[in-house]
Order: sequence, then C-alpha cells, then structure tokens
Amino acid sequence: MERKVGTISRGIRCPIIREGDNLVDIAVTSVMDAAKAHDFSLQDKDVIALTESIVARSQGNYVSVQDIAEDVRTKLGGETIGVIFPILSRNRFAICLKGIAMGAKKVVLMLSYPSDEVGNALLTYDQLDDAGINPYTDVLTLDKYRELFGENKHEFTGVDYVEYYSDIIKEAGAEVEIIFANQAKTILNYTDCILTCDIHTRQRTKRLLKEGGAKVVCGMDDIMTASVNGSGYNEKYGLLGSNKSTEDQIKLFPRECQDLVEAIQEEILKLTNKHVEVMVYGDGAFKDPQGKIWELADPVVSPAFTAGLHGTPNELKLKYLADNDFKNLSGEALKEAISRSIKEKEGNLVGNMAAQGTTPRQLTDLLGSLCDLTSGSGDKGTPIILIQGYFDNYTD
Repeated sequence: MERKVGTISRGIRCPIIREGDNLVDIAVTSVMDAAKAHDFSLQDKDVIALTESIVARSQGNYVSVQDIAEDVRTKLGGETIGVIFPILSRNRFAICLKGIAMGAKKVVLMLSYPSDEVGNALLTYDQLDDAGINPYTDVLTLDKYRELFGENKHEFTGVDYVEYYSDIIKEAGAEVEIIFANQAKTILNYTDCILTCDIHTRQRTKRLLKEGGAKVVCGMDDIMTASVNGSGYNEKYGLLGSNKSTEDQIKLFPRECQDLVEAIQEEILKLTNKHVEVMVYGDGAFKDPQGKIWELADPVVSPAFTAGLHGTPNELKLKYLADNDFKNLSGEALKEAISRSIKEKEGNLVGNMAAQGTTPRQLTDLLGSLCDLTSGSGDKGTPIILIQGYFDNYTD
C-alpha cells in the first residue's frame, strides 16, 4: 500500500532526570515504551534526539555564581572589566552577569544596539532614524540613551534590560557604567581587560580587541573551562550555552557526549535490529518574524550526533520539476517522471537548478530546530524526540 504520511515528530515522555541517571537506559526504555503504548515501530534512519538540558543534568554539570566570580577574578584581574555584547536574556545571561560582577570592582557594560546578537531588541531602527543616530559609528552614554529613547521594555518579557542589568551589577557589589556601541574596540577607551559575551561572532571580536591592544581578552567560552572548587565545567564552551538553574546556580552546556549517542544507537540496534541515528540538541536555529529573535543562543545546535547525521540535504524541488522539466505532464505521468528524477538524482546536487529553494543547512541544524519546536521549553515533559520519515522522499 502506498504511504500517505511523510515526516512524523513525536515528543517522548520520560522521568525527570537527575545527576547520575543512566541516560542510555532511560532514553532507550522511554522510546521503546512509547512505541508499544502507541502502536508504532522503529525503522532504519529514524532519529532519536535528547535535549542538551537532560544530558547536562545527568552529568551534574552545574556551577555557582561564586565559582564564576572566582574564575573571572583570576582571569581578568578583579578590577575594572569591560563586559561587551551580551544577549538580553534573564535565563541565559542575567545570572552569568551576577557572577561576573561579583568578580570585579567595576563593570563597563557595553550593549550592542538596536538589538543583541540573536535579535532581542533594545530599540527599533525607526527610533534610531528619528533620532539621527548611526548605530555603526555612534557611541551613546546611558544619559544620552535615556534622553533620546527613554525606557524601552522588551516586547515579550516586559523587561527594561538596561535597568535590569545595571541593577544586577550593583547588587553584586560592583560599580557600573553602561554604554551603547557596536564596534568592539570602543570598549578599549574604558578598560583593557575585556570579557566579550557574543556567541557566534566571538572569534572575530577577540581578534579585533587583541589587535587593538587589549591587555586581557576572554570570551564566555573561556570562563569555567575547568572545575573551580569542585564545580562543573565545559572545556570547549565554558559559559556558552548555559541556562539558569536557581538564583545562584547555572547549568552548563553538556560536556563530551559522543559516547552517549553512540551507546543509544547501539542499544536500539540490539533490541530492534534497526539502525537509528541519535543526536543531542539545544536551541533550534529559526527566526521569529514578529519579535525578530532568531533563537540560537547555544554555541552549536548539536554538540554530539551519530555519523549518519553529517552533511546537508540532497533534495530536488518538486515544484521546480513540475513547473519546468515536466510542465506538459499531469496525473500519473507527472508522478512517474518526478519519481524517476528523484531515483536518478546525483549524489551531490550543489549548483543544480532543480535543487534551488531546498534548505541549504546542516542536517543537525534542521533536525535540531524541529526537535526544539516539538519539545518546547516549558511543561510538555518530552525532552526526548523521535523523528520518523525525515530521510524518506516522494518515491518511498
């Protein structure tokens, strides 16, 4: 019988994960129990995905604000430090800022404008145009910002992040000065010890600051790269990808977890004789057209995945074939012609016009976005995702 369904994404419920839990057993058991309860079976090339949060929690990968303060003080000197280009987030950055400020006497906080790196807006471009401000060249003091723009609350959170971040720094015991600028070297007019907090542009920012004569340059990925007083750590990403756990504790991005995804793959093969792919996922990489936020606050979408998830899609655009190559066909003849094209397609369609409009992104980024949307970030209770049929096409 001809298949009538393509890709299916299922959220899989599992127990609340605690430090030390065996995620291989939990993931495999949860997927197998769901299959039995809802009458479906696993197939080759299905994808099992685990949110990074439960991986880090099982690893016990937490740090306190005191740990962050000590590491910042050791690496940046504990005097006046520039903290530049942070994202505007209560969950992602605010608690990190608390620890950072505890490790300094003064923080010069330099915010990018009109928005942060992932699209959270302080202002709109219309506001800048009305005020005659050029964000590429103009540096604003806090007083000038307030004079021109007053109070600006985030569209979704209702938070004035300028005031919010200022209060965090002062409550942590440090003096604060806030400026608004988009050129990294601007901070060197205030201090030569810099913590750059951008995510995806961090390597360029570090290079520019070092070329500009900074004495010390660290990124968020350089803080908490080793244990402090028995704390968690992430040797590759440091504080990047961290989330708030409590008012004084942060859950870091998971440490090395390649062995985890491969062990789950192996166990499923033993139980079902099916070769599934497995990945760990964090933020998806999609943009909200209303709030202009493009979501990806993690350093990567997937820190670990099995070998079958390397690469990008290799697909033909059905509507292109229908409107061009086979525009004179219809019905069964059109279906057969398109099916034949898919079966005979090249192994690499880069540059082929029939592939234009297909999504040119890594498989793990596409799958991670699907997983993130399926699991959500609230109370769904499905931190494991099962995706079936993703690698099927029109001929399967």
